[in-house]
Amino acid sequence: MQTTFTSDQLADPHVAESEKILRKCVHCGFCTATCPTYVTLGNELDSPRGRIYLIKDMLENGRPADAELVTHIDRCLSCLSCMTTCPSGVNYMHLVDHARVHIEQTYRRPLTDRLIRSVLAAVLPYPKRFRAALRMAALGRPFAGIFEKIGPLRPLAAMLRLAPASVPAASPVNRPTTHVAAGARHGRVALLTGCAQSVLDPEINAATIRLLTRLGVEVVVPEGEGCCGALVHHMGREEASLAAARNNVDAWLRQVEQGGLDAIVITASGCGTTIKDYSFMLRLDPAYAEKAAKVSALAKDVTEYLAGLDLPAPKNLPGLSVAYHSACSMQHGQKVTKQPKDLLKKAGFLVREPREGHLCCGSAGTYNILQPEISARLRDRKVKNIAATGADIVATGNIGCMTQIAGRAGMPMVHTVQLLDWAFGGERPAGISTPPHQPPARR
Repeated sequence: MQTTFTSDQLADPHVAESEKILRKCVHCGFCTATCPTYVTLGNELDSPRGRIYLIKDMLENGRPADAELVTHIDRCLSCLSCMTTCPSGVNYMHLVDHARVHIEQTYRRPLTDRLIRSVLAAVLPYPKRFRAALRMAALGRPFAGIFEKIGPLRPLAAMLRLAPASVPAASPVNRPTTHVAAGARHGRVALLTGCAQSVLDPEINAATIRLLTRLGVEVVVPEGEGCCGALVHHMGREEASLAAARNNVDAWLRQVEQGGLDAIVITASGCGTTIKDYSFMLRLDPAYAEKAAKVSALAKDVTEYLAGLDLPAPKNLPGLSVAYHSACSMQHGQKVTKQPKDLLKKAGFLVREPREGHLCCGSAGTYNILQPEISARLRDRKVKNIAATGADIVATGNIGCMTQIAGRAGMPMVHTVQLLDWAFGGERPAGISTPPHQPPARR
């Protein structure tokens, strides 16, 4: 793609980076075939190629974002399916991230939109606040139908409907401590406990710790660790996201200095995509560029880390079929595709892959709150394809997908690591029953 940026514009390193990305685009349109919003809405401006044109025009002309551009950028899920499809290596992720920062700096959103986004940014990254908000949601749930009828308040209706009927108690597994390996120690990792996941389903972290410690891996939950910054990052709140990144870099590197780390293990793939990008996000910070690169190199999805271990034979053989839902942040953001499925097969599960596995389920961080109509259409499409597998269970590696899909696919939904923990000697995940023909457990 030909660009016409001036030398003064290119003196801005953010613009210079976006210009390099734009020049790689060859207008081929392959991205449109795999873009969830284009497939759903059929509007060229709701495809990666269309958004690239809008962003190019805005940046080249050095103008503030306008309502049309904001509409189409807001509809982008950042699922990154386009990056998997693109034959030219266009880094759409970094381009749309830059556009969102520009929008945040130059566009004044309607009051209701500003307030909802501010509430999300002030609540979701903080487990105590999030837990309190979920408990208060019960009071607001009767009003969801009223909010649904008022356009600007539809995100509130979506928020209330997504809130679970009950909230698990705060779990001790998320407190800073060291979980000692069983027997001889074969490794040492830090575990990202996360913000929303630690509140919605603390059993995911508990299963991870049980499994890793049984395999001889010491698991550290570092003091001072916080939200990865993904939520505010995708809202264009650059300073807040970089502050979260710096905080975590410091927390994890303290552990590297104190006892070394083989990896920073992440059980929410949305967080993993962002942490692996810390090296890019902090590249212009002389105090953190090198440190962030070390952290990004250490970051691994839990299935990536497990795939590198010498696993024993499974102790439990549930004899169940699993529909594996590959979260967008896993398959497109991190390019982790084989490891989860291979591990499930090794654990004795029959893995089934739903049709259109490349398409997003519509969760995408806060997308299912801020864009509830499009999100619901994508969710229903995903649920239909999952149900068609006829599997006994759905497994995935991202809490957002679990929240979006659970209860609608007609089968239990759990995190991949919970099934692996069960197969390799741990507890059976809640809500899963074994068939009467289950083979006896291996001793």
